[in-house]
Amino acid sequence: MKAVVITKQGNPVTPNIAYQPDWPDLAAPSKGEVRIKTLASALNHMDLWVGRGVPGLDLDYPRISGCDACGVVEAVGDDVDPNWVGKRVIVNAATRVPQPVNLEGIPGSTLAPEYELIGEHHQGMHAEAFLMPEDNLAPVPDDCDPKEAAAFGLTMLTAYSMMFTKGQLIPGQSVLVTGIGGGVATSALALAKHRGCPVIVTSRHQWKLDKALELGADHAILDEGQDWSRDVRKLTDKRGVDMVVDSTGKATHLNCIKSLARGGAYVTPGCTTGPDATTDLARLFWNQLRLLGSTMGSNEEFREVVSLFRSGHLRGVVDHVFKPDEAPKAWERLEASEQFGKVVIDWS
Repeated sequence: MKAVVITKQGNPVTPNIAYQPDWPDLAAPSKGEVRIKTLASALNHMDLWVGRGVPGLDLDYPRISGCDACGVVEAVGDDVDPNWVGKRVIVNAATRVPQPVNLEGIPGSTLAPEYELIGEHHQGMHAEAFLMPEDNLAPVPDDCDPKEAAAFGLTMLTAYSMMFTKGQLIPGQSVLVTGIGGGVATSALALAKHRGCPVIVTSRHQWKLDKALELGADHAILDEGQDWSRDVRKLTDKRGVDMVVDSTGKATHLNCIKSLARGGAYVTPGCTTGPDATTDLARLFWNQLRLLGSTMGSNEEFREVVSLFRSGHLRGVVDHVFKPDEAPKAWERLEASEQFGKVVIDWS
């Protein structure tokens, strides 16, 4: 089958991206699995981490990454409802890792689930077809744009889980989204506006700020290395914001903490500029702030957020579309942070 593969580990990743027209075909779906014919797949920052190497994870190369796609179910394994065949779907790439039986009486309800990611731990979706557990499917309309659908899944789920399930964002509360342009950031903007929240965005690029304003952002701050928390305070009558959505990490963390109102929440699904951030513990305890880490989301959350796609309330933001044999250009655009929204590969 046709596939886009990462030929070897390295940084930069782009030189190691190759289109393979003769990649070995998939095996038949196993018990509980389906085989999906890919219509479109979308890139995430995870495609760069897989190419660079994930600390603590022994990956073999060449390998297929990709953890977002829209496709049509073409075959099912044992114990799978045959009515899935012919359905257009998007998928939750996060598969929950079963935990051993607890023989010590420790309450498991306090523990966060452990996930493995199809496209990282396992072969992914940048190919003509891929395998997926039935539990991780969500149907989408047959007439939907598969490129928009592919751009919707993992980043929208990530933003939904951290903002609403963990962060408990309330309608009308104010939100700051850093580094607008990436998939999670644009998803956070869309979800916050859907919930009726005023949104401030930051970026190092004025053109990205302009696009965010077109999509409904209320205020935009150009990040030129200054202490822009002062701008946030000015825009909120010195109060600060109720929630900060930050996947940038080291470069923005302290400004984010200084931008929060009392009782506010800092939520993060990643740290693209590094994990060793400087924080302010005095603000943390005095202002009773909440610092929340979040990784992807459950299948239940996935079905909740996909319902907003099916009803037409939310759409994925597509930056640029490439054909499979143009894949190195897709990675190049992502690696240079030139995108606003999701970079998509069209397999149709």
